[in-house]
Amino acid sequence: MTTTSSSTPEPVGEVTATLTPRQTIQAMSGLMMGLFVAILAGTVVSTALPRIIHDLGASQSSYTWVVTLELLTMTATVPLWGKLADLYNNKLLIQLSLSFFVIGSLVAGFAPNIEVLLGSRVLQGLGGGGLTALVQIVMAAIIPPRELGRYSGVFGAIFASATVGGPLLGGFLVDSPLGWRACFLIGVPFVIAAMILLQRTLKLPTVKRDVKIDWWGAVLIMGGVSTLLVWSSFAGNKFDWVSGWSFALVGAAAVLLLAAVLVERRHPEPIIPMDLFRNRTVTLAIIASALVGVAMFAGSVFLAQYFQIAQGYTPTKAGLMSLPMILGMMTASTIAGALITKYGRWKIYLVVGSVLLPIGLALFGTIDAHTSKYMLWAFMLVLGVGIGLVMQNLVLAAQNDVPARELGAATSAVSFFRSMGGTIGVSVLGAVLANKVTEMLNPGGASSGAGSAVPNIKDLPDQVRVVVENAYGDATADLFMMSVPFAVLALIAVLFIKEKALLTTSGAERRAQEEPDILDA
Repeated sequence: MTTTSSSTPEPVGEVTATLTPRQTIQAMSGLMMGLFVAILAGTVVSTALPRIIHDLGASQSSYTWVVTLELLTMTATVPLWGKLADLYNNKLLIQLSLSFFVIGSLVAGFAPNIEVLLGSRVLQGLGGGGLTALVQIVMAAIIPPRELGRYSGVFGAIFASATVGGPLLGGFLVDSPLGWRACFLIGVPFVIAAMILLQRTLKLPTVKRDVKIDWWGAVLIMGGVSTLLVWSSFAGNKFDWVSGWSFALVGAAAVLLLAAVLVERRHPEPIIPMDLFRNRTVTLAIIASALVGVAMFAGSVFLAQYFQIAQGYTPTKAGLMSLPMILGMMTASTIAGALITKYGRWKIYLVVGSVLLPIGLALFGTIDAHTSKYMLWAFMLVLGVGIGLVMQNLVLAAQNDVPARELGAATSAVSFFRSMGGTIGVSVLGAVLANKVTEMLNPGGASSGAGSAVPNIKDLPDQVRVVVENAYGDATADLFMMSVPFAVLALIAVLFIKEKALLTTSGAERRAQEEPDILDA
């Protein structure tokens, strides 16, 4: 598909449509509002799923797909949105993403059956994928890297709080008179407000040049990634890790992704430019981001389960127990961002955060069902600070080291591999946890009646309850200890990233300087 248009060079100042400080703050408010609600949509349903599945009369297999479909669509489409951002007006694209999300949320909130709900999750994932990539791309377009630190800190805090705080909000809404449908509908007014605010305040240049969309590359990448994510979600659950289904799915994913690489190398406008991987900073940031994704998602998913099963907290109280991690992420991300803007140095925060990650995971490797909440809060604070210092600054490092025309591709690549690493990591670790719990509850294959499904602690006799709590406590500790090597590898990758001075011009200004003949105000 090719579209063409002509343009005449314009002065840089006119092309960049520089925003006033007030307009920048207003535009950033709209971006952050939309992003927060979109990320929240992926996590808020976790504590609501049992009620949703029951009320809609769905099967147990649908339980997984309500989460998986949204996550699959979001992860697989991030690179496509990122590439479109390098070719088309970012304001139009981000409004389109928000529209997909609003429509999906409304359909989900009024879904009469599970089939409609699953379809709505695809729309939500499509919008969420666009927002995940485009918010950071638009930030880089209107704000110079040197000034981006303080805003990136806020972005990281919002991402972290939405990821970890979603289950807390979901539990509260389900227990309230509003019910589970509010989990989908509560964000709609905020997204609509964000769309209005962005329409009024966000000014971005429009790319005017010959465009060739790499549709084959997009289809192959999404197909390969989706197949891989389906395998990691079902292996160890629906079928064994070493089985015919595993070989078939992994083989199909490998063939699709290999074909995608061949297409990407030859296409003039690839979805993920292979040249990106020649850039040392971008490659190392991608590797570290994928590994950090394991720690971040594991912390939010498995700790919530640990609090409810091993320590007997209600869903709402389990969400409250995670507040120290949210506090650590938000505080570290915000303070580091402000210091980066003030002093221009960023690698030190990456290194410190990367050191704290394996320490925090190792500390959680010592827990059991009887670990005091004060120790757990301290461990969460360490892990949260580590994630807050690393997550968003990896994106900043990559954005600072690529030409303006590749800002979208580089940003989306780092975000894509973080989501990919987190999704696969959680799926694999979740399967390992289930197997360990089953082994502990059913030694030698004997049936105790407690290992076949996630139990409701309140319904179990006291003796069985103690056994189950201990099993989940010990298995969760093993899981975090298994995550330590991933964090150590992330630290090694960060150590090899070379610190470069932060640029003082925005992405739009850099693009106008690099390619003055393709932009139009």
